[in-house]
Amino acid sequence: MTTPSSPSGTIVESPENHSHEKTDSEEFTKDLGFIPIPRRLRYDADKPFHFGMVLNISFGIASTFIVANLYYCQPLLIQFSESFNVSYSEVSRIPTLVQAGYAAGLLFLSPLGDLVRRRQLILCLVTLSTSLTIGLAVTDNLIVFEALSFLVGVVSVTPQILLPLAADLAPPERRASVLSIVLSGLLFGVLLARVLSGVIAEFTSWRVVYYLAIGVQAFVLGGSYLVIPDYPSKNKELTYWDILWTMAKYAVTEPLLIQGSLVNLASSACFANFWVTLTFLLGGPPYNYSTLVIGLFGLIGMFGVAMGPLVGRTIDMLVPWYASLVSVMLLMVFQGVQTAAGGINIAAVIIATLGLDVFRQMVQISLTTAVFSIAPEARARLNAIMLLSLFIGQVMGTAAGTAVFVSHGWRAAAALSMGWYGWQALVLLVRGPHCARYTWFGYEGGIEARKSVIEEKEKIKEAGVTGEKGFSPDKETGVKADLDQKGEAGGTSNEKSSLQGNRS
Repeated sequence: MTTPSSPSGTIVESPENHSHEKTDSEEFTKDLGFIPIPRRLRYDADKPFHFGMVLNISFGIASTFIVANLYYCQPLLIQFSESFNVSYSEVSRIPTLVQAGYAAGLLFLSPLGDLVRRRQLILCLVTLSTSLTIGLAVTDNLIVFEALSFLVGVVSVTPQILLPLAADLAPPERRASVLSIVLSGLLFGVLLARVLSGVIAEFTSWRVVYYLAIGVQAFVLGGSYLVIPDYPSKNKELTYWDILWTMAKYAVTEPLLIQGSLVNLASSACFANFWVTLTFLLGGPPYNYSTLVIGLFGLIGMFGVAMGPLVGRTIDMLVPWYASLVSVMLLMVFQGVQTAAGGINIAAVIIATLGLDVFRQMVQISLTTAVFSIAPEARARLNAIMLLSLFIGQVMGTAAGTAVFVSHGWRAAAALSMGWYGWQALVLLVRGPHCARYTWFGYEGGIEARKSVIEEKEKIKEAGVTGEKGFSPDKETGVKADLDQKGEAGGTSNEKSSLQGNRS
């Protein structure tokens, strides 16, 4: 915990708070009050835990196998119908219930990351999802299967606890790279679940898919116990209802969050529209591809996932606003290829698929990085709002894209996405990269794009105000003049301004 910011914006730790953290470190030796925590993972305020590549990859793997719970059922609906002896329309409720449960979990469970110890929360959620999956594998009753599917969706929000935790543990200069690995794991899980369940069900019973899901979740549970470090809960002064209330407050009072959510919503709608209508496009003239060949296009999406870490490194060098804007512009280029020639030549479809996957991921990483800078103590709530906007965008893109394709054809559906990309660019351009936390429209603090330059100017500003030892006003003036000669206008980072803003 910290004291209010000084005039320079520097956060100062008080001795009282330090002693309180020391008490916490002495107390945090057990999970849930009775399971010993490995000594190397126990919280120690004097020895912060190092967030290295192994832990980062572990977060990504956990995200892969937990988010897969939401998608195993999609290729299995015919087998469900035969096994439960019901119609297709009845089993079609299962994917809807899983997604509805996930939305409920995002709204009511993922914000707990800002309230309770996250190691314990993750262990509880994975234990619950594993246990409920056992029920899915053995039940012979459709109603029970549907109820359990909803509950599995509710508790499969572990990746949305891991994402803010990774942002908290990562060094600021590596935050986008760290988030890109976790998000890549999440996206890989979406692809892997569909492929695995389809292949397994082709040769054996659908129940084997869920036995596999039990096994991989048990693996995640054991791995989580062995690698996730323990940290004190945040916002101890808040209750659960305070957390929900402040989440609603953030959703209407934070300009950067609203800007990011609007872009995220439209970007997700474009992504869903593309993949849903792609099936119709490739299955009809002039291509007339089989279901197997259409399914192989999902493998192209894995290239976008593999590019995630490289995208993250690029974003780490830029102010996130610029990474978002460049991504949207490039998405418009690749969508233009799809709009012009998607139904004429398969090469256009492949090029569009590659570009849209890579730069859609870049948009999401840059938006998440920017939004997480608003209030570090509220990252779980901010992430929940962003994920809800993504969820709404998926529904909108699927429904609107399908309706337009059926009524007007593939080019009209592609043009719809072009319109949504234009909307994203407009939303980004009405609020510049260096605006203060509560500025809704306009440009402030210059237009510098390089994060390193912004951070250097912040250091100069802090040193000049606080009178840092060995730093003279003359030196500050000289460095500023040198920067100005290069045309590098001043600005403040979102994270710095967030620490100076009002706290909820």
